[in-house]
Amino acid sequence: MREREIADRLEIADLLARYAHVLDAGDWARLDLVFTAGAVLDHTSAGGVRGTREEVRRWLAETLSRWPVRHHLIGLPVVRFEGDEAEVTVPYTGTLVPPGGVLDAGLVRHGGWHHHRLVRTPYGWRSGELVEEQAWRVTGDGGV
Repeated sequence: MREREIADRLEIADLLARYAHVLDAGDWARLDLVFTAGAVLDHTSAGGVRGTREEVRRWLAETLSRWPVRHHLIGLPVVRFEGDEAEVTVPYTGTLVPPGGVLDAGLVRHGGWHHHRLVRTPYGWRSGELVEEQAWRVTGDGGV
């Protein structure tokens, strides 16, 4: 691997981690540091919306406010470079905890893959497209 590719992979890993942190912290303004202004985000496989960065920002803020404690983990990304673009697939799991931490009343665990179409910008790598592929979801306390 050449130095530029190593640096790109590290920056992409940081970008993916930043998205997980934005979801957990609810710092919706920081979506600008993950997605391009014209990005399209598709969360329909998880029962969500497909829309622009701004539309999804509003949807995330409203929807995820029901779970004040959120914890998203990402796995190792698979990256395929195409010049100044990259196709990236990263596995994720998420846990959404309802107010008061009452596990049998609204706890949600879910997982799958995020498929990104990244572009190199003057500000670093950004996602121009995200498609969430939710593979599973468990609600309630799951026996905990």
